[in-house]
Amino acid sequence: MKRRPQGRDVSGILLLDKPSGITSNAALQAAKQRFRARKAGHTGSLDPLATGLLPICFGEATKLSTFLLEADKHYQATLQLGVRTATGDSKGEVIDRRPVPRLARDDIEQAMDGFRGAMDQVPPMFSAVKRNGVPLYRLAHQGLEVERKARAIHIFRLELLAAADDTLEVEIHCSKGTYVRVLADEIGERLGCGAHVCALRRTGVGAFDSRRMISFERLEGIAKDRGEEGLDACLLSMESALAQWPDVRLPQDMAYFLVRGQAVFVPHAPSHGLVRIYTREDRFLGVGRILDDGRVAPKRLINY
Repeated sequence: MKRRPQGRDVSGILLLDKPSGITSNAALQAAKQRFRARKAGHTGSLDPLATGLLPICFGEATKLSTFLLEADKHYQATLQLGVRTATGDSKGEVIDRRPVPRLARDDIEQAMDGFRGAMDQVPPMFSAVKRNGVPLYRLAHQGLEVERKARAIHIFRLELLAAADDTLEVEIHCSKGTYVRVLADEIGERLGCGAHVCALRRTGVGAFDSRRMISFERLEGIAKDRGEEGLDACLLSMESALAQWPDVRLPQDMAYFLVRGQAVFVPHAPSHGLVRIYTREDRFLGVGRILDDGRVAPKRLINY
Protein backbone atom coordinates (compact mmCIF):
# COMPACT_ATOMS: atom_id res chain seq x y z
CA MET A 1 0.00 0.00 0.00
CA LYS A 2 1.29 3.45 -0.93
CA ARG A 3 1.89 5.54 2.19
CA ARG A 4 0.04 8.85 2.28
CA PRO A 5 2.40 11.85 2.72
CA GLN A 6 2.45 13.34 6.19
CA GLY A 7 1.45 16.92 6.92
CA ARG A 8 -1.28 19.48 6.41
CA ASP A 9 -2.90 20.47 3.12
CA VAL A 10 -1.93 24.13 3.32
CA SER A 11 -1.54 26.31 0.21
CA GLY A 12 -0.02 29.76 -0.19
CA ILE A 13 3.30 31.57 -0.46
CA LEU A 14 5.62 32.48 2.41
CA LEU A 15 8.11 35.29 1.82
CA LEU A 16 10.88 33.99 4.03
CA ASP A 17 13.77 36.20 5.08
CA LYS A 18 16.49 33.57 4.76
CA PRO A 19 19.30 33.96 7.29
CA SER A 20 22.95 33.67 6.35
CA GLY A 21 24.77 30.41 6.95
CA ILE A 22 22.18 27.89 5.74
CA THR A 23 21.30 26.54 2.32
CA SER A 24 18.02 27.35 0.62
CA ASN A 25 16.99 23.72 0.92
CA ALA A 26 17.64 23.73 4.66
CA ALA A 27 15.52 26.88 4.96
CA LEU A 28 12.78 25.20 2.93
CA GLN A 29 12.76 22.10 5.12
CA ALA A 30 12.67 24.20 8.29
CA ALA A 31 9.71 26.23 6.99
CA LYS A 32 7.91 23.10 5.83
CA GLN A 33 8.33 21.53 9.27
CA ARG A 34 7.17 24.70 11.03
CA PHE A 35 3.96 24.82 9.01
CA ARG A 36 3.59 21.01 9.09
CA ALA A 37 2.96 21.31 5.36
CA ARG A 38 2.55 18.21 3.24
CA LYS A 39 4.12 19.78 0.15
CA ALA A 40 6.49 22.70 -0.31
CA GLY A 41 9.16 24.04 -2.63
CA HIS A 42 11.32 27.14 -2.96
CA THR A 43 11.62 29.33 -6.03
CA GLY A 44 15.32 29.79 -6.70
CA SER A 45 18.33 29.09 -4.53
CA LEU A 46 20.24 31.65 -2.51
CA ASP A 47 23.86 30.89 -1.61
CA PRO A 48 24.41 30.01 2.08
CA LEU A 49 26.20 33.35 2.51
CA ALA A 50 23.22 35.28 1.14
CA THR A 51 20.21 36.54 3.08
CA GLY A 52 16.83 37.86 2.10
CA LEU A 53 13.80 37.01 0.04
CA LEU A 54 13.20 33.30 -0.52
CA PRO A 55 9.61 32.71 -1.62
CA ILE A 56 8.41 29.30 -0.42
CA CYS A 57 5.36 27.78 -2.08
CA PHE A 58 3.11 25.44 -0.11
CA GLY A 59 0.61 22.97 -1.51
CA GLU A 60 -1.07 24.00 -4.76
CA ALA A 61 1.14 27.09 -4.94
CA THR A 62 4.04 24.81 -5.93
CA LYS A 63 2.38 24.63 -9.35
CA LEU A 64 3.29 28.30 -9.81
CA SER A 65 6.90 28.07 -8.62
CA THR A 66 8.19 27.81 -12.19
CA PHE A 67 6.92 31.29 -12.95
CA LEU A 68 8.82 32.70 -9.96
CA LEU A 69 11.96 30.89 -11.07
CA GLU A 70 11.65 32.76 -14.37
CA ALA A 71 11.12 36.14 -12.70
CA ASP A 72 13.57 39.03 -12.41
CA LYS A 73 15.53 39.38 -9.15
CA HIS A 74 16.70 42.36 -7.05
CA TYR A 75 19.81 42.33 -4.84
CA GLN A 76 21.94 44.52 -2.64
CA ALA A 77 25.58 43.44 -2.57
CA THR A 78 28.81 44.48 -0.91
CA LEU A 79 31.93 43.95 -3.01
CA GLN A 80 35.32 43.55 -1.33
CA LEU A 81 37.96 45.00 -3.62
CA GLY A 82 41.52 43.75 -3.91
CA VAL A 83 40.79 40.07 -3.29
CA ARG A 84 39.60 37.38 -5.70
CA THR A 85 38.34 34.03 -4.41
CA ALA A 86 37.70 30.67 -6.05
CA THR A 87 33.96 30.91 -5.39
CA GLY A 88 33.51 34.63 -5.96
CA ASP A 89 32.41 35.16 -2.34
CA SER A 90 34.02 35.35 1.08
CA LYS A 91 33.61 31.59 1.69
CA GLY A 92 36.05 30.66 -1.05
CA GLU A 93 39.81 30.21 -1.08
CA VAL A 94 41.73 33.40 -1.85
CA ILE A 95 43.36 33.03 -5.27
CA ASP A 96 44.63 36.56 -5.86
CA ARG A 97 45.44 39.72 -3.90
CA ARG A 98 46.15 43.08 -5.48
CA PRO A 99 46.40 46.65 -4.20
CA VAL A 100 43.27 48.74 -4.64
CA PRO A 101 43.96 51.89 -6.66
CA ARG A 102 42.53 55.24 -5.67
CA LEU A 103 39.16 55.19 -7.43
CA ALA A 104 36.99 58.20 -8.14
CA ARG A 105 33.26 57.65 -8.40
CA ASP A 106 33.46 58.33 -12.14
CA ASP A 107 36.02 55.51 -12.50
CA ILE A 108 33.67 53.08 -10.75
CA GLU A 109 30.64 54.20 -12.74
CA GLN A 110 32.55 53.82 -16.00
CA ALA A 111 33.59 50.28 -15.06
CA MET A 112 30.05 49.34 -14.02
CA ASP A 113 28.52 50.81 -17.17
CA GLY A 114 30.00 47.96 -19.18
CA PHE A 115 27.81 45.52 -17.26
CA ARG A 116 24.44 47.18 -17.82
CA GLY A 117 22.06 45.76 -20.39
CA ALA A 118 22.06 42.44 -22.24
CA MET A 119 25.15 40.25 -22.08
CA ASP A 120 26.40 36.68 -21.88
CA GLN A 121 27.62 35.30 -18.57
CA VAL A 122 29.48 32.05 -17.91
CA PRO A 123 28.18 30.26 -14.78
CA PRO A 124 30.82 29.73 -12.08
CA MET A 125 32.17 26.28 -11.27
CA PHE A 126 30.81 26.67 -7.74
CA SER A 127 27.17 26.61 -8.81
CA ALA A 128 24.23 24.20 -8.97
CA VAL A 129 24.29 24.16 -12.77
CA LYS A 130 24.50 20.53 -13.86
CA ARG A 131 26.80 18.86 -16.36
CA ASN A 132 25.79 15.33 -17.33
CA GLY A 133 23.51 15.32 -14.28
CA VAL A 134 26.27 16.34 -11.83
CA PRO A 135 26.19 19.79 -10.15
CA LEU A 136 29.25 21.83 -11.06
CA TYR A 137 30.07 22.53 -7.42
CA ARG A 138 30.71 18.83 -6.84
CA LEU A 139 33.25 18.81 -9.66
CA ALA A 140 34.78 22.02 -8.30
CA HIS A 141 35.24 20.46 -4.87
CA GLN A 142 37.21 17.69 -6.61
CA GLY A 143 39.52 20.29 -8.10
CA LEU A 144 38.03 19.90 -11.58
CA GLU A 145 37.10 22.65 -13.98
CA VAL A 146 35.01 22.00 -17.09
CA GLU A 147 33.89 24.17 -19.97
CA ARG A 148 30.58 25.95 -19.36
CA LYS A 149 28.29 27.51 -21.91
CA ALA A 150 27.62 31.20 -21.55
CA ARG A 151 24.03 32.19 -20.79
CA ALA A 152 22.17 35.26 -21.96
CA ILE A 153 21.30 37.54 -19.04
CA HIS A 154 20.15 41.13 -18.64
CA ILE A 155 21.22 43.65 -16.00
CA PHE A 156 18.33 46.10 -15.94
CA ARG A 157 19.79 48.25 -13.18
CA LEU A 158 23.23 48.43 -11.58
CA GLU A 159 23.53 51.33 -9.15
CA LEU A 160 26.44 52.33 -6.96
CA LEU A 161 25.06 53.09 -3.49
CA ALA A 162 28.31 53.78 -1.66
CA ALA A 163 32.07 53.46 -2.11
CA ALA A 164 34.77 53.19 0.56
CA ASP A 165 38.51 52.60 0.19
CA ASP A 166 38.14 48.89 -0.51
CA THR A 167 34.39 48.15 -0.69
CA LEU A 168 31.50 48.99 -2.97
CA GLU A 169 27.79 48.84 -2.11
CA VAL A 170 25.68 48.15 -5.19
CA GLU A 171 22.04 47.54 -6.04
CA ILE A 172 21.17 45.15 -8.85
CA HIS A 173 18.03 44.37 -10.83
CA CYS A 174 18.72 41.43 -13.11
CA SER A 175 17.15 38.65 -15.11
CA LYS A 176 16.93 35.04 -13.97
CA GLY A 177 20.15 33.06 -14.06
CA THR A 178 22.40 36.00 -13.19
CA TYR A 179 25.26 35.19 -10.82
CA VAL A 180 26.12 38.24 -8.71
CA ARG A 181 29.38 36.54 -7.72
CA VAL A 182 30.48 36.48 -11.37
CA LEU A 183 29.35 40.07 -11.86
CA ALA A 184 31.39 41.17 -8.83
CA ASP A 185 34.49 39.34 -10.08
CA GLU A 186 34.18 40.93 -13.52
CA ILE A 187 33.68 44.43 -12.09
CA GLY A 188 36.78 43.89 -9.95
CA GLU A 189 38.79 42.92 -13.02
CA ARG A 190 37.54 45.98 -14.87
CA LEU A 191 38.76 48.10 -11.95
CA GLY A 192 42.14 46.35 -12.08
CA CYS A 193 42.18 45.00 -8.54
CA GLY A 194 39.80 42.05 -8.41
CA ALA A 195 36.80 41.70 -6.13
CA HIS A 196 34.45 39.24 -4.47
CA VAL A 197 31.05 39.39 -2.80
CA CYS A 198 31.32 39.68 0.96
CA ALA A 199 27.61 40.31 1.63
CA LEU A 200 24.53 39.65 -0.49
CA ARG A 201 20.86 40.25 0.21
CA ARG A 202 17.97 39.50 -2.15
CA THR A 203 15.30 42.16 -1.91
CA GLY A 204 12.91 41.26 -4.71
CA VAL A 205 11.62 38.33 -6.79
CA GLY A 206 9.15 39.19 -9.55
CA ALA A 207 6.15 40.95 -8.01
CA PHE A 208 7.42 40.35 -4.46
CA ASP A 209 9.62 42.76 -2.51
CA SER A 210 11.18 42.77 0.93
CA ARG A 211 8.38 44.61 2.73
CA ARG A 212 6.44 41.43 3.58
CA MET A 213 9.37 39.16 4.38
CA ILE A 214 9.13 37.15 7.60
CA SER A 215 12.08 35.77 9.57
CA PHE A 216 12.20 32.43 11.36
CA GLU A 217 12.29 34.29 14.67
CA ARG A 218 9.06 36.10 13.86
CA LEU A 219 7.42 32.87 12.73
CA GLU A 220 8.36 31.28 16.04
CA GLY A 221 6.69 34.12 17.92
CA ILE A 222 3.54 33.92 15.80
CA ALA A 223 3.34 30.15 16.25
CA LYS A 224 3.72 30.53 20.02
CA ASP A 225 1.05 33.23 20.29
CA ARG A 226 -1.49 32.13 17.67
CA GLY A 227 -0.59 28.60 16.56
CA GLU A 228 -1.14 27.31 13.04
CA GLU A 229 -3.96 29.77 12.39
CA GLY A 230 -1.50 32.60 12.91
CA LEU A 231 1.10 30.97 10.69
CA ASP A 232 -1.42 30.44 7.89
CA ALA A 233 -2.32 34.13 8.06
CA CYS A 234 1.30 34.88 7.07
CA LEU A 235 0.84 33.21 3.70
CA LEU A 236 0.10 35.21 0.57
CA SER A 237 -2.39 34.02 -2.00
CA MET A 238 -1.14 31.82 -4.82
CA GLU A 239 -2.07 34.33 -7.51
CA SER A 240 -0.04 37.09 -5.80
CA ALA A 241 3.02 35.52 -7.46
CA LEU A 242 1.56 36.60 -10.80
CA ALA A 243 0.39 40.08 -9.81
CA GLN A 244 1.99 41.70 -12.87
CA TRP A 245 -0.09 39.61 -15.27
CA PRO A 246 -3.51 40.56 -16.72
CA ASP A 247 -6.66 38.83 -15.44
CA VAL A 248 -9.31 36.97 -17.37
CA ARG A 249 -12.67 36.24 -15.72
CA LEU A 250 -14.88 33.45 -17.02
CA PRO A 251 -18.59 32.80 -16.68
CA GLN A 252 -19.55 29.43 -15.22
CA ASP A 253 -20.04 27.67 -18.54
CA MET A 254 -16.63 28.73 -19.90
CA ALA A 255 -14.91 27.82 -16.62
CA TYR A 256 -16.51 24.37 -16.81
CA PHE A 257 -14.87 23.63 -20.17
CA LEU A 258 -11.53 25.28 -19.37
CA VAL A 259 -10.90 23.25 -16.20
CA ARG A 260 -11.48 20.15 -18.34
CA GLY A 261 -8.63 21.12 -20.62
CA GLN A 262 -10.47 22.95 -23.39
CA ALA A 263 -9.58 26.36 -24.79
CA VAL A 264 -12.38 28.92 -24.73
CA PHE A 265 -13.13 32.23 -26.46
CA VAL A 266 -13.20 35.14 -24.02
CA PRO A 267 -14.35 38.55 -25.27
CA HIS A 268 -11.82 41.37 -24.71
CA ALA A 269 -9.08 38.99 -23.53
CA PRO A 270 -5.42 40.05 -24.05
CA SER A 271 -4.06 39.27 -27.50
CA HIS A 272 -1.03 37.25 -26.37
CA GLY A 273 0.97 35.94 -23.44
CA LEU A 274 0.01 34.42 -20.10
CA VAL A 275 -2.96 35.41 -17.95
CA ARG A 276 -4.40 34.75 -14.50
CA ILE A 277 -7.75 32.98 -14.83
CA TYR A 278 -10.65 33.57 -12.42
CA THR A 279 -14.32 32.80 -12.35
CA ARG A 280 -16.63 35.82 -12.23
CA GLU A 281 -17.01 35.01 -8.53
CA ASP A 282 -13.25 35.73 -8.08
CA ARG A 283 -12.20 32.12 -7.66
CA PHE A 284 -8.64 31.67 -8.93
CA LEU A 285 -8.42 28.80 -11.43
CA GLY A 286 -4.79 29.01 -12.49
CA VAL A 287 -2.66 30.17 -15.42
CA GLY A 288 -3.80 30.37 -19.02
CA ARG A 289 -2.12 31.22 -22.29
CA ILE A 290 -3.53 33.06 -25.27
CA LEU A 291 -3.51 30.97 -28.44
CA ASP A 292 -2.88 32.37 -31.91
CA ASP A 293 -6.60 32.30 -32.67
CA GLY A 294 -7.38 34.36 -29.56
CA ARG A 295 -8.73 31.57 -27.36
CA VAL A 296 -7.62 31.14 -23.76
CA ALA A 297 -6.10 27.71 -23.09
CA PRO A 298 -5.28 26.25 -19.66
CA LYS A 299 -1.56 26.09 -18.86
CA ARG A 300 -1.41 25.36 -15.10
CA LEU A 301 -4.62 24.82 -13.18
CA ILE A 302 -5.19 24.82 -9.42
CA ASN A 303 -7.07 22.05 -7.63
CA TYR A 304 -9.33 22.89 -4.72
